[in-house]
Amino acid sequence: MVNIIVVLPKLEEAKTIKSILVRSGYRVNAICTTGAQAIQQADGLQDGVVICAYKMPDMLFQELKDCLPVGFELLLLASQKVITEDFGKNMICLSLPLRLNDFVNTVGMITQGIERKRRKKKELPQERSSQENALIAEAKGLLMVRNHMTEGEAHKYLQKSSMDSGTSMTETAQMVLSMMQN
Repeated sequence: MVNIIVVLPKLEEAKTIKSILVRSGYRVNAICTTGAQAIQQADGLQDGVVICAYKMPDMLFQELKDCLPVGFELLLLASQKVITEDFGKNMICLSLPLRLNDFVNTVGMITQGIERKRRKKKELPQERSSQENALIAEAKGLLMVRNHMTEGEAHKYLQKSSMDSGTSMTETAQMVLSMMQN
């Protein structure tokens, strides 16, 4: 689930927003009345949504947005007059008074975007460190000398063994080295 933090100056309003979100199937991690509290809550999380008012007792929404960790989206709840001002790119706003359906749909859109980013990040191939590359090169070299393989054949062998065993190329290279160096 996507992390949600609600930041409104009035605690009762924050509790109302939390209640709406919980009834709609979302989990709210925290409700806060200051930007500093929200930043503290967000620091322990990798991503999420911060739903906030234009002005908190200790800062404006823009200061909060600038202090949030990478991976957090901000949903601004403000009057139409405030929203019509230019806030820059990547700002999602809803005008007050809130229309329940618009609010829930907007939160849904934001959370789906965050989940999509998570999936894409998991799908990206992980880059190997120079130590891992050296280990793989050493295993290929050993296969080439002992089994008279070309570099391509040794690489293909490690790749296939890795896929067959469900381990990474690095783990497979370690296994090959430990078996062949005994």
